[in-house]
Amino acid sequence: MKTISLLIAVVAIIFATPGNAQEFKANTAKSTIKWEGKKIGGAHDGHISLKEGTFTVKNNQITSGTFVIDMNSMTNDDIESDEYRGKLIGHLKSDDFFGVNKYPTAKLVITKSGKFKNNAATVTGDLTIKGKTLPIEFEVKRSNKTYISMLTIDRAKYDIRYGSKSFFDNLGDKVIYDDFTLEINLVVQ
Repeated sequence: MKTISLLIAVVAIIFATPGNAQEFKANTAKSTIKWEGKKIGGAHDGHISLKEGTFTVKNNQITSGTFVIDMNSMTNDDIESDEYRGKLIGHLKSDDFFGVNKYPTAKLVITKSGKFKNNAATVTGDLTIKGKTLPIEFEVKRSNKTYISMLTIDRAKYDIRYGSKSFFDNLGDKVIYDDFTLEINLVVQ
Protein backbone atom coordinates (compact mmCIF):
# COMPACT_ATOMS: atom_id res chain seq x y z
CA MET A 1 0.00 0.00 0.00
CA LYS A 2 2.87 2.40 0.80
CA THR A 3 4.37 1.65 -2.62
CA ILE A 4 1.13 2.64 -4.39
CA SER A 5 0.85 5.84 -2.35
CA LEU A 6 4.47 6.71 -3.13
CA LEU A 7 3.92 6.01 -6.82
CA ILE A 8 0.84 8.26 -6.90
CA ALA A 9 2.78 11.04 -5.15
CA VAL A 10 5.66 10.77 -7.65
CA VAL A 11 3.27 10.89 -10.62
CA ALA A 12 1.51 13.95 -9.12
CA ILE A 13 4.85 15.74 -8.67
CA ILE A 14 5.92 14.96 -12.24
CA PHE A 15 2.70 16.35 -13.69
CA ALA A 16 2.81 19.42 -11.45
CA THR A 17 6.34 20.32 -12.56
CA PRO A 18 6.36 23.56 -14.59
CA GLY A 19 8.42 21.98 -17.38
CA ASN A 20 5.59 19.66 -18.36
CA ALA A 21 3.27 20.71 -21.15
CA GLN A 22 -0.32 21.63 -20.37
CA GLU A 23 -2.85 21.40 -23.17
CA PHE A 24 -5.81 23.78 -23.16
CA LYS A 25 -9.02 23.64 -25.13
CA ALA A 26 -11.07 26.78 -25.77
CA ASN A 27 -14.55 26.94 -24.36
CA THR A 28 -16.17 28.20 -27.58
CA ALA A 29 -19.46 29.05 -25.85
CA LYS A 30 -17.76 31.40 -23.34
CA SER A 31 -14.97 32.78 -25.56
CA THR A 32 -15.67 36.01 -27.48
CA ILE A 33 -14.17 37.75 -30.50
CA LYS A 34 -15.22 41.35 -31.10
CA TRP A 35 -14.33 42.92 -34.45
CA GLU A 36 -14.15 46.59 -35.36
CA GLY A 37 -13.58 48.25 -38.72
CA LYS A 38 -13.28 51.99 -39.25
CA LYS A 39 -14.03 54.31 -42.12
CA ILE A 40 -13.86 58.05 -42.57
CA GLY A 41 -16.49 59.47 -40.24
CA GLY A 42 -17.38 56.28 -38.41
CA ALA A 43 -16.92 52.65 -37.52
CA HIS A 44 -18.76 49.35 -37.37
CA ASP A 45 -18.36 46.56 -34.85
CA GLY A 46 -19.76 43.19 -34.00
CA HIS A 47 -18.83 39.66 -33.01
CA ILE A 48 -17.60 36.53 -34.67
CA SER A 49 -17.45 33.03 -33.17
CA LEU A 50 -14.52 30.82 -32.43
CA LYS A 51 -15.26 27.43 -33.99
CA GLU A 52 -12.47 25.58 -32.19
CA GLY A 53 -9.16 26.22 -30.50
CA THR A 54 -6.41 24.42 -28.63
CA PHE A 55 -2.98 25.44 -27.40
CA THR A 56 -0.13 24.10 -25.32
CA VAL A 57 1.81 25.87 -22.55
CA LYS A 58 5.21 24.54 -21.49
CA ASN A 59 7.83 26.25 -19.32
CA ASN A 60 5.53 29.26 -18.93
CA GLN A 61 5.20 29.93 -22.65
CA ILE A 62 2.77 29.00 -25.42
CA THR A 63 4.54 26.40 -27.55
CA SER A 64 1.80 25.68 -30.09
CA GLY A 65 -1.83 26.38 -30.86
CA THR A 66 -4.47 26.35 -33.55
CA PHE A 67 -7.63 28.46 -33.62
CA VAL A 68 -10.39 28.37 -36.23
CA ILE A 69 -12.87 31.25 -36.66
CA ASP A 70 -16.32 30.68 -38.17
CA MET A 71 -16.65 33.48 -40.73
CA ASN A 72 -20.36 32.71 -41.24
CA SER A 73 -21.06 33.67 -37.61
CA MET A 74 -20.24 37.36 -38.20
CA THR A 75 -22.71 39.77 -36.55
CA ASN A 76 -23.05 43.53 -36.25
CA ASP A 77 -23.72 45.33 -32.96
CA ASP A 78 -23.85 49.03 -33.86
CA ILE A 79 -26.64 49.25 -36.48
CA GLU A 80 -30.18 49.23 -35.08
CA SER A 81 -32.07 48.61 -38.31
CA ASP A 82 -32.37 44.92 -39.20
CA GLU A 83 -32.37 45.84 -42.89
CA TYR A 84 -29.14 47.87 -42.81
CA ARG A 85 -27.45 45.46 -40.40
CA GLY A 86 -28.27 42.62 -42.80
CA LYS A 87 -26.91 44.61 -45.76
CA LEU A 88 -23.63 45.30 -43.94
CA ILE A 89 -23.12 41.67 -42.88
CA GLY A 90 -24.06 40.47 -46.36
CA HIS A 91 -21.49 42.84 -47.87
CA LEU A 92 -18.77 41.79 -45.40
CA LYS A 93 -19.44 38.13 -46.25
CA SER A 94 -19.34 38.84 -50.01
CA ASP A 95 -16.30 38.59 -52.27
CA ASP A 96 -15.77 42.37 -51.80
CA PHE A 97 -14.51 41.54 -48.31
CA PHE A 98 -14.12 38.05 -46.81
CA GLY A 99 -15.64 35.78 -49.50
CA VAL A 100 -17.27 33.57 -46.88
CA ASN A 101 -18.86 31.19 -49.41
CA LYS A 102 -15.41 30.18 -50.63
CA TYR A 103 -13.54 30.79 -47.34
CA PRO A 104 -15.91 29.87 -44.48
CA THR A 105 -13.15 29.90 -41.84
CA ALA A 106 -10.10 31.92 -40.87
CA LYS A 107 -7.26 30.27 -38.97
CA LEU A 108 -4.48 31.27 -36.57
CA VAL A 109 -1.59 28.89 -35.93
CA ILE A 110 0.83 29.84 -33.12
CA THR A 111 4.45 29.53 -34.27
CA LYS A 112 6.34 30.93 -31.25
CA SER A 113 5.93 32.78 -28.01
CA GLY A 114 7.97 34.52 -25.38
CA LYS A 115 7.65 33.48 -21.76
CA PHE A 116 4.85 34.99 -19.70
CA LYS A 117 6.14 37.87 -17.54
CA ASN A 118 3.60 39.53 -15.27
CA ASN A 119 1.00 37.36 -17.03
CA ALA A 120 1.76 38.82 -20.49
CA ALA A 121 3.64 37.31 -23.43
CA THR A 122 4.42 38.27 -27.02
CA VAL A 123 3.11 35.66 -29.45
CA THR A 124 3.77 35.13 -33.15
CA GLY A 125 1.54 33.14 -35.43
CA ASP A 126 0.42 32.55 -39.00
CA LEU A 127 -2.99 34.06 -39.75
CA THR A 128 -4.95 32.75 -42.74
CA ILE A 129 -7.75 34.88 -44.20
CA LYS A 130 -9.26 34.25 -47.64
CA GLY A 131 -6.74 31.48 -48.24
CA LYS A 132 -3.73 33.77 -47.72
CA THR A 133 -1.37 33.10 -44.78
CA LEU A 134 0.80 35.84 -43.25
CA PRO A 135 2.72 36.21 -39.97
CA ILE A 136 1.24 38.30 -37.17
CA GLU A 137 2.58 39.30 -33.76
CA PHE A 138 0.46 40.27 -30.76
CA GLU A 139 0.42 40.33 -26.97
CA VAL A 140 -1.48 37.80 -24.87
CA LYS A 141 -2.49 38.57 -21.29
CA ARG A 142 -3.71 35.78 -19.05
CA SER A 143 -5.95 35.94 -16.02
CA ASN A 144 -7.00 32.64 -14.49
CA LYS A 145 -8.70 30.70 -17.30
CA THR A 146 -8.94 33.67 -19.70
CA TYR A 147 -6.40 34.72 -22.33
CA ILE A 148 -6.92 38.19 -23.78
CA SER A 149 -5.48 39.56 -27.04
CA MET A 150 -5.99 42.49 -29.39
CA LEU A 151 -5.01 41.76 -32.99
CA THR A 152 -4.65 44.57 -35.52
CA ILE A 153 -4.93 43.18 -39.04
CA ASP A 154 -4.13 44.98 -42.30
CA ARG A 155 -6.83 43.69 -44.66
CA ALA A 156 -4.97 44.97 -47.73
CA LYS A 157 -2.29 42.33 -47.12
CA TYR A 158 -5.03 39.69 -47.52
CA ASP A 159 -6.20 41.25 -50.81
CA ILE A 160 -9.42 42.63 -49.30
CA ARG A 161 -9.66 45.62 -51.62
CA TYR A 162 -13.10 47.17 -51.28
CA GLY A 163 -12.85 50.87 -50.31
CA SER A 164 -9.11 50.55 -49.62
CA LYS A 165 -6.85 53.49 -50.46
CA SER A 166 -4.05 50.93 -50.82
CA PHE A 167 -5.68 49.84 -54.09
CA PHE A 168 -7.85 52.75 -55.24
CA ASP A 169 -7.30 56.49 -55.70
CA ASN A 170 -9.98 59.18 -55.48
CA LEU A 171 -12.16 57.41 -52.90
CA GLY A 172 -12.66 60.65 -51.02
CA ASP A 173 -14.84 60.13 -47.95
CA LYS A 174 -15.66 56.55 -49.06
CA VAL A 175 -12.35 55.22 -47.71
CA ILE A 176 -12.55 52.24 -45.38
CA TYR A 177 -9.35 51.97 -43.37
CA ASP A 178 -7.19 48.93 -44.01
CA ASP A 179 -6.62 48.06 -40.36
CA PHE A 180 -9.35 46.29 -38.44
CA THR A 181 -9.14 44.83 -34.95
CA LEU A 182 -10.12 41.61 -33.23
CA GLU A 183 -10.49 41.78 -29.45
CA ILE A 184 -10.24 38.19 -28.25
CA ASN A 185 -11.28 36.85 -24.85
CA LEU A 186 -10.36 33.17 -24.93
CA VAL A 187 -11.80 31.14 -22.05
CA VAL A 188 -10.26 27.71 -21.57
CA GLN A 189 -11.94 24.63 -20.16
